[in-house]
Amino acid sequence: MIENKINRWQGKTALITGASSGIGAATARHLSTAGIKVILSARRVDRLEHLAHEIQSLGGQAKIIAADLADPSERQILFEEAMSFSGTLDLLINNAGLGWYGYAADMPISTAREVIQINVEASVELSLLALPRMRARNSGHIINIGSIVGGIPSQGVAVYAASKAFMDAFTTAIYRELTGTGVHVSVIRAGPVQTEFYDTAADRSNGLRIPVERFAVTDDLVAKCIWRVMQHPRRFVYIPGWMGIAPGVEACFGWLMDRVGPLLLRRANHQTQQASSPTSTRQ
Repeated sequence: MIENKINRWQGKTALITGASSGIGAATARHLSTAGIKVILSARRVDRLEHLAHEIQSLGGQAKIIAADLADPSERQILFEEAMSFSGTLDLLINNAGLGWYGYAADMPISTAREVIQINVEASVELSLLALPRMRARNSGHIINIGSIVGGIPSQGVAVYAASKAFMDAFTTAIYRELTGTGVHVSVIRAGPVQTEFYDTAADRSNGLRIPVERFAVTDDLVAKCIWRVMQHPRRFVYIPGWMGIAPGVEACFGWLMDRVGPLLLRRANHQTQQASSPTSTRQ
């Protein structure tokens, strides 16, 4: 439960993409307890309806807008419907994301295209739609859900890591443009998080299981960190905090990752092949 000591967000409106599960759903629950009206968007309507009902049963306000953010026309419709519902948009959380793990040479072009459409294009388009209105009011906050791999390009996630590096650069540039205004933009540089992300990535064509899953933190922890960033805006935050050493790790030990990283990917590929191959009948 969020403490409401001095809550400047009471009665404000937030649009959260990828809200049907994981970080998006956890964040929606947290923000609704602070009196924020949440607009929930994702593709799975049944999940959105269940979450909205849960929030409303606890006294919160929630609206669902189903959208496939890989489709440019649906991004525009999502924003227009969100504005129609709220009149103003005080907070945009670009959380919807898609991942894939495996050798880039094995990645279907259609999957790579979808990763870019959702992780990059949708976040940029929604941000550019929201920014002029926020700037006109001199108020608002955009929070982009990034990843630690945006600063440590890693084997197996070439396109995903590139999409998160893009979001780091995009957020930093916009942050500097907004310096001195009442509008804020932040990026959450999260490490592994316990969500359906890993299942979805492994289920896609030619995808492998991401080995860092066992080190994942909870989506609830990420939601709490998002709330803190809303209270005390800053350009970026690492989750968990100790991952702030990441830039130094890449600079000082990138040579080691060049050697060890490929071994991890090779091992994941081998384990997947073993799991999918027919087993011999025990005699």
